[in-house]
Amino acid sequence: MPLNHVDFMEIFIAILTYFAYIFIVVAYTVKIVKYLKLPIHLRWELYPVIHEDAYHYGGSCFENTNWWEKPRKIRNIKGFLWLLKDYFTLHDYLKQNLFYWLGLYPWHIGFIFIITFHILCFFGALFMVSGISISHNSQDILGIIIYYAILFTGVLSFISGAIGSIIILINRVIDKNLKTYASPLQFLTYIFTLIVFLSGLYSWYYVDPKLEEYREFWVGLLTFNFIGVETATMVHIILFDLFLIYLPFTRSLHYITRFFAFFLIRWDDKPNIRGGDMEKRIEGQFENRINWSGPHIITGKSWREQ
Repeated sequence: MPLNHVDFMEIFIAILTYFAYIFIVVAYTVKIVKYLKLPIHLRWELYPVIHEDAYHYGGSCFENTNWWEKPRKIRNIKGFLWLLKDYFTLHDYLKQNLFYWLGLYPWHIGFIFIITFHILCFFGALFMVSGISISHNSQDILGIIIYYAILFTGVLSFISGAIGSIIILINRVIDKNLKTYASPLQFLTYIFTLIVFLSGLYSWYYVDPKLEEYREFWVGLLTFNFIGVETATMVHIILFDLFLIYLPFTRSLHYITRFFAFFLIRWDDKPNIRGGDMEKRIEGQFENRINWSGPHIITGKSWREQ
């Protein structure tokens, strides 16, 4: 039986969505594994380090004699909470450039919450398939919580992201210092995100005020019983899918690698003990071949030979 236009679009959007989510997970996984396999980083050794007991007065483990021989209490939860605070306040930008922060912050929040919104839609659909009603008058408290969480994150992301995208674009154009360091890819990213946020805002305000279509769409994906959605909702879904495919080619990976940068580089102060894992990694790196040259460097030799 030939497919009509609606059937074709249902299948097209479903396949595009499957592909987009699989693609971004695979692409991010490949990049993360690649980063983790890179040679060991240089030690920062900038103190105080947040996970230490002596952090509150600016001290460090170096105050103790033979500190590398003594057991250390590492409080990683403090670092994790500090990073969460940084993610949701961007306090360094606030202190350095208020005008830039006024655009970056709502854009940043919009980005975080639009990802959260679509993830919640997936879990909401999962609960619906399991027999839990997702609505404001659901018989299950979980259904009510998910309903309002989806509504809150969706609306907040659309409004905040659209406002932030506009302000940050204006900042990049009128501020000579920012414009100098802005690449064409960055402008493309800001414009692309603005379109994605505006499409979601339009769909919510004019077509789907309860954001029910998103959940129903995901129910169709989970049950392989694809459904049609309104044109405005369909446009947003397609744009968001394309956005997910586009993200791995941008700087967005720093939302994940920032954890590595702090925990594995900035705050990494594990001692290099004789016979330990770190010594073995460093020994292995001495076998890496040099692919550049200079008056004091011979190309092709290993670092050990050099």
